[in-house]
Amino acid sequence: MGKDFFAQSPAAHQIYKRADEILGYSISQICFSGPDAELTRTLYAQTSILVTSLAALAALREKFPSLRPSLVAGLSLGEFTALVSAEAISFEDALKLVQIRAEAMESAAHKSPGTMASVMGLDLDHCRAIAQEAGCEVANLNTPDQTVLSGTVASIEKACRIAEANGAKRALPLKVGGAFHSSLMGEAKARLESALKDTVIREPKCTFIPNVTAQKVSAPEEIRALLARQLTSSVQWVQTMVSAQQTGITTYLEIGPGKILKGLARKCQPSFEVISFGAVADFNGLAQRNCSVTI
Repeated sequence: MGKDFFAQSPAAHQIYKRADEILGYSISQICFSGPDAELTRTLYAQTSILVTSLAALAALREKFPSLRPSLVAGLSLGEFTALVSAEAISFEDALKLVQIRAEAMESAAHKSPGTMASVMGLDLDHCRAIAQEAGCEVANLNTPDQTVLSGTVASIEKACRIAEANGAKRALPLKVGGAFHSSLMGEAKARLESALKDTVIREPKCTFIPNVTAQKVSAPEEIRALLARQLTSSVQWVQTMVSAQQTGITTYLEIGPGKILKGLARKCQPSFEVISFGAVADFNGLAQRNCSVTI
């Protein structure tokens, strides 16, 4: 993951080298070589995704120096990349916060084990009713017909059975390290909240739409509070896309590994043009143009 950027972009190379120095271990080697058990572990997955996303952004700006976002948003962890791209948080501070966030979430998951499941084919009201009956919580509102539930293993297993009995196209347990975006992450929220107190946060230089409220925010203190609240709150991605659509911006870049956000964005707002940029090869299909950046 990201090895092509490291090899071919001096700016991306520096992002990885600096990240290794800040973290005190070689996150670059975990990104490039794994093993998978380490790369997918919460502790390393979050820092790996953040660093690779910012390396991709650095490579993009190296190629197109004038490119600046008009709007940024990120799904869960992606908010940190979004805020760095909007110059609200420095790369160094974002990486330190994400390291603490990952450690805290992994610790909370060990103390309060849980998991998550994706329910497809049912609307939000049905999913909320299922969550209430099963004793779990709504974690991610990804698309109008895809909602992620979070809770104890028993509650998620029950929720999947109820969802399938109520006509869900699919109720799929996810391979995750814990019950993220639920009350089981309360301890992690407190730890991140404490770390955020000492972090310099500036007003974003473009529109920023956070997960918790899905309404644009610019006040640094509000951003600080929302970053902590996000760990125990639902990710309001459907409404985030509505708020993005209301700005009149229709072309977006998904920057970082994977192409999941492209699919989610198009299901929420079919009129959006979304260009994925997660590898050097993606330069071939990226025309130089005025783009908004959704991360």
